[in-house]
Amino acid sequence: VQLQAYGGGLVQAGGSLRVSCAASGRTLSTYAVGWFRQAPGKEREFVATISWSGGYASYTDSVKGRFNISRDNAKNRVYLQMNSLKPEDTAVYYCAAGTYADITRDRYDYWGQGTQVTVSS
Repeated sequence: VQLQAYGGGLVQAGGSLRVSCAASGRTLSTYAVGWFRQAPGKEREFVATISWSGGYASYTDSVKGRFNISRDNAKNRVYLQMNSLKPEDTAVYYCAAGTYADITRDRYDYWGQGTQVTVSS
């Protein structure tokens, strides 16, 4: 399955942005999907994940209450709604697909190209 993350951009602190993950080549509905991010000079870190059915989701502590992950299997899309954005959320955001909704990068088999999110102060 090929993944493409899109929808990033420049937003002011306190603003909102929704990034999307689109799949091609195969249906995304049988995969768990995770969002990760990587800021310059830092390791790629877990942000959120959702099970294939959408019945389970998990978030890293720093985004709980601000970010929401969802999916539309009919459209082969997974979304990350980001609210109350902070400058420290600035990073390249990547989506990834795998068998399990896990916080660990190695558990994901397919990765898309990232999309840049920049939050200005």
